[in-house]
Amino acid sequence: MSAPDASPPADRAAQRNAVIAGFLGWTLDAFDFFILVMVLPAVAADFHRSIPAIALTLTASLATRPVGALIFGIMADRWGRRLPLMIDVIFYSIIEVLSGLAPSYAVFFALRLLYGIGMGGEWGVGASLTMESVPPRWRGLLSGLLQEGYAIGYLLAAVVYFTVFPHWGWRVMFFIGGAPALLSLFIRARVKETEAWRQSRTDWRSYGRAVVTNWKRFLYIVLLMSFMNLISHGTQDLYPTYLKIERHFDVHLVGIITIVSMVGALLGGLVFGGLSDRWGRRRSMVTAVILAALLIPLWIMMPTVALIMAGAFMMQFMVQGAWGVIPAHINELSPGQLRGFFPGFAYQLGVLSASGIAYVESRVAQTASYEVSMGIAMGVALVGGALVIALGPEARGHSFVKAPTST
Repeated sequence: MSAPDASPPADRAAQRNAVIAGFLGWTLDAFDFFILVMVLPAVAADFHRSIPAIALTLTASLATRPVGALIFGIMADRWGRRLPLMIDVIFYSIIEVLSGLAPSYAVFFALRLLYGIGMGGEWGVGASLTMESVPPRWRGLLSGLLQEGYAIGYLLAAVVYFTVFPHWGWRVMFFIGGAPALLSLFIRARVKETEAWRQSRTDWRSYGRAVVTNWKRFLYIVLLMSFMNLISHGTQDLYPTYLKIERHFDVHLVGIITIVSMVGALLGGLVFGGLSDRWGRRRSMVTAVILAALLIPLWIMMPTVALIMAGAFMMQFMVQGAWGVIPAHINELSPGQLRGFFPGFAYQLGVLSASGIAYVESRVAQTASYEVSMGIAMGVALVGGALVIALGPEARGHSFVKAPTST
């Protein structure tokens, strides 16, 4: 039996602050990541490297995310969600600023490896904090809001690219990426630990036993997140480069199209996240992913700017619509005593398995085209993702806390 949703004002304030912390942490983390996506050609020119070589630094960040999820996830299960989240936000903010100061490609590459550790640590801790704090009946909608912090981060990166890059170049954009460190002050002052963490906290032996017992569920979530990351990074990371290189759009038009696509992403996450509270997690996600596959021609093959803009909007509406369900879905599938580590680490192993997608797409595009490369890759990923989602388990509405027993 699930716990009642009614909460006193103090509890509602704690829920609100947890949602704000989780949302802003992921938003600002994504902002820092997508700064590089927006300026790939400029960084390549500055370091006298090819675009695939700089795209490989995106792969580097994605590849080290599991390390961060492992470190900060275990910390979150042992010592609570707040402290690891604060440390993580400060860490990735410092690395972002240092990336703007990098004197060479080798140093830049090393810093992007370190940045991936910070990026990997944030999602699992922030998602468990948020999902444990909110009532089950709102979990899908707020899952969509939380996950679309990623879209908001991309949108903010596009706005900064539109306004800052033409005047001050790519390095200043990375300096702006240090701003998230201020979020740690809000977390320290306003965010409380969750009752679900207090109830689920256990000793190391029981913790290890729970990891072993749930290995099948863990591997399924890794597979699910592999396809979800192929879909998101495959439709997002090289899209600005495609618009610049193959469509020959200028900086301002690329920025506008990216902003429009991220508005679609935000709306899609909220719509499908909310629908998942009524339809179920799997049904909502499969619907969004299949519709995204049908939209590939509109997304990548249209002849006019207006149609390209519509395709970018609709593709991200569907892709991030499916993603909007993910925080609720995989936290509900995770054992309580492992919820800081389990969903975040599985998520980031999925990221690792999908981390080469931008590099592969860019390499194939050198001999074919971005349309062919991205279109075929995403057709395969979307169909495969729909099958994995449809065949998997679901635990919609599962309560994270034990209801008080009557005496």
